[in-house]
Amino acid sequence: MSEQMLKQQSEIKDLIRRHCIHEGVQSTGIPSLFLIRYSHTTEPVHSLYNPCFCYIANGHKDIFLAKERYNYGPSDFLVATMDLPVVGQVIQAAPDNPYLAFKLEFTQNEIIEVLNSFELPPVPRQHTSRALFVGDIGSDLLDAVLRLARLLDRPQDIPFLAPMFSKEILYRLLQGPYGSTLAQIAMEGTSTYRIRDAIEQITRHYDQPLRIEELAELASMSVSSFHRNFKEVTAMSPLQFQKQLRLQEARRLLLAESSDAADVAFRVGYESASQFSREYSRMFGAPPRTDIKRLKEQYEKALNA
Repeated sequence: MSEQMLKQQSEIKDLIRRHCIHEGVQSTGIPSLFLIRYSHTTEPVHSLYNPCFCYIANGHKDIFLAKERYNYGPSDFLVATMDLPVVGQVIQAAPDNPYLAFKLEFTQNEIIEVLNSFELPPVPRQHTSRALFVGDIGSDLLDAVLRLARLLDRPQDIPFLAPMFSKEILYRLLQGPYGSTLAQIAMEGTSTYRIRDAIEQITRHYDQPLRIEELAELASMSVSSFHRNFKEVTAMSPLQFQKQLRLQEARRLLLAESSDAADVAFRVGYESASQFSREYSRMFGAPPRTDIKRLKEQYEKALNA
């Protein structure tokens, strides 16, 4: 990393440290921008990533999409182009050297706006790509990240300048080696665009029975082609995708409402409480009651630390 980039990185780190003083994820005065801080390494955390650009100013993190591992740190960036159930784990952090990260969420319409505003290289329409990737961050992209982060010190400039700097980050990504992967989510007719529609359908109706034929028709694909393209984009089958959504929502409900596990199982779409308990244990490492008790104890310990 060049001396200039090290200075950019150091300034971003300082901005995040000053504006994210609490542990965890924090919203900011800039729409769709979140700052993250952890003073210790974490256990694996299951979550649903919305389309986003992530940059770590300090520390390292592992992201797991199905069985695939993506490791990144201050020399890299990570992009999710669609809603994806992932597992994240901060693997490098300490009280005197905390994990500090920057997450900018974006929409399909914002990608379309950038594509329509600038002349970018042609995008192949039939190639399907993974909806998560890690790339090397360059000086131009890091500079755009820095200028957006600097607005945290100048809130009066946010309404005018934040949309411009956010758009520049997307522009730099679209110009880079993964530009076609990102562009495909906004281009009608591409296989990725059609799979995105199916993902949105599953995400909205995760508690309903999965009808593969209907999803394939929505994507204008045969059932076999739909399965193949869906797995290419998400690294999992539609059924595995839905299962992760259901179990993540069940865990959230159990934590938030202290509900009965059997009741939650039916609410997220399971017809069998025993099947729910087995799959929950397989995903989170313990039955619902044991897992929730452990999570609450960890939360109380963190509050009292």
